[in-house]
Amino acid sequence: MNDLRSRGDSGSGPASPHTSKPSSPVGPGRPKDPAKRAAILEAARTLFLQHGFEGVSMDQIAAVATVSKLTVYSHFGDKEKLFSAAVASYCEQQVPHALFERSSRVELRERLLQIARAFHAMASSPEAIAALRMLSTPQLAGSPVVGTFWDAGPGRINQELTSLLQRRAEDGELRLDPIDEAGLSRAASQLLALLKGDAHARLLLGLDGLAEDDVPAHLGSAVDMFLRAYGVADPPAVTT
Repeated sequence: MNDLRSRGDSGSGPASPHTSKPSSPVGPGRPKDPAKRAAILEAARTLFLQHGFEGVSMDQIAAVATVSKLTVYSHFGDKEKLFSAAVASYCEQQVPHALFERSSRVELRERLLQIARAFHAMASSPEAIAALRMLSTPQLAGSPVVGTFWDAGPGRINQELTSLLQRRAEDGELRLDPIDEAGLSRAASQLLALLKGDAHARLLLGLDGLAEDDVPAHLGSAVDMFLRAYGVADPPAVTT
């Protein structure tokens, strides 16, 4: 079986014309300023949500981040790479990699609830809903940008959850036979779908989602349903 553990235990103004990449790259080995990188990512996230991918130029991002256009290119290379980094950065802030890492004696149900709370909050956020609406427009149908978003956001979360489930299954806490990539990925997708429920579709359509008071019960019942399907009656002592 392939190893799945690559990272351990997802009012607009007029569009400016696209600008070609400068021909004077920053010299090799020159250290990057993390504060400038953070400012560029924040500016990119804000502008992409306001104007869409096609409606934003690197000049606009540089202006909002108060850096030069050359600095933007030196950090990210091109607009699609910057878009991917902005999505990945937001997902990491909301659903951090640490949630999927090996932990000190955290029961499986509690670990899944921790992931559930973070994932649901991110998937229901105005930023995530706005991004999905933007990517669903006819202008981006078939665009590689949609795949870039998926790989940097939802795909990353699915992969990390899949890796966590693999470890837990190998430790005897989950019942998957065989423990293979297809089954693990399917189980991860099923859990994430349970967590979103129909409330996520309602938000995409501009309707009300879950009431805040109803979220804990929804997440708890989704995790319990998942464990009824894949859990074991007497799991071994927690080691991951």
